[in-house]
Amino acid sequence: MLQFSKYQGLGNDFLMLDGRDAASTAFCFELTPGRIQRLCDRRFGVGGDGVILALPPRERGELRMRIFNADGTEPEMCGNGIRCLAKFLADSDGDQPGREWQIETLAGRIIPRLEAGGVIRVDMGPPFLEPASVPTTLEMGDSGIPQGELVAEGEVFVVGAAGMGNPHVVIPVADVQAIDLERFGAALEVHPAFPAKTNVHFVQAFTPRHLVMRVWERGAGPTLACGTGACATLVVCHSLGIAERQAQLDLPGGPLDIAWDAATGHVFMTGPAVAVFDGVVSPDLWGAEPSMPLEDAQPPTSGGVAIDCATACTTGCQRPEACPSAEARARVAALLNTSSLDDLVNLATSSLEARTRARFQPDPGRQA
Repeated sequence: MLQFSKYQGLGNDFLMLDGRDAASTAFCFELTPGRIQRLCDRRFGVGGDGVILALPPRERGELRMRIFNADGTEPEMCGNGIRCLAKFLADSDGDQPGREWQIETLAGRIIPRLEAGGVIRVDMGPPFLEPASVPTTLEMGDSGIPQGELVAEGEVFVVGAAGMGNPHVVIPVADVQAIDLERFGAALEVHPAFPAKTNVHFVQAFTPRHLVMRVWERGAGPTLACGTGACATLVVCHSLGIAERQAQLDLPGGPLDIAWDAATGHVFMTGPAVAVFDGVVSPDLWGAEPSMPLEDAQPPTSGGVAIDCATACTTGCQRPEACPSAEARARVAALLNTSSLDDLVNLATSSLEARTRARFQPDPGRQA
């Protein structure tokens, strides 16, 4: 039975799956792009902008985050997502304000911190401003960022770009509400100037400390918020001289406070993350399609070369004679064969009740 918790940050919502103890039967599920799409479907599934996995670390962090968009693709990072993950961890473990997590992501190590009132402040690290690191074919401009003109749907846009572990293009405009986001967001996402595609942000500066933006996320389309996008937007707007180093950025889902520290070069994002509900996925939703089992904390190897089952085996097992995930799947099968549906439901219910108690009755004696 797949247990999950749903969290949202400014309306950007995610299904959180806890696999920090990946060897336990509590994490007995197998993902495919198709299953992720069904989970995130707002009419036929649970509904969400993506799925986030908390996994054992690989590089001396406390844990590792993997995130999948609603279309099943895997981006490098998500600012709203990592805030939701931090709040999920705090709720699950009963952590108090002041708690920090060293979280490994495809964009490097990110450090969120739980503040009073459940707000999460995240050290997002320095932005990527060299064109190749974004990546983009835009040339470095006089403002110290990749910038230039792009043509999309017959219109010319003056743009700047920045990376926050994932690519962003930022377009300052006079009236952000007048922009046809569906038309231009979709076109700019796949513009040839961004070989890995890009997130797209239109922004209007009310004052140097108050910006309003609209978001088109790579792989998700229009969303209510994008944390990495807000960070990139502030960096670009400050570089272009239309914003200060710290500002409030209003997104459709609500405001974020973004600060680009001059001393360290790091970008800090502060905003909310809220629990929505806990649940268990019906086996009927899961389907019987071929699986791509998640890898364990230490990736299996073949001839000394690491095998990431979640990506290498999407079209079939690469080692059918000695499948690295066979033992884990056998444990899952044994659990299912020896447990009734009522037993599995009771197991899931007990776990969800424990998490709910931790969320609303945190241990005041727990160390931050």
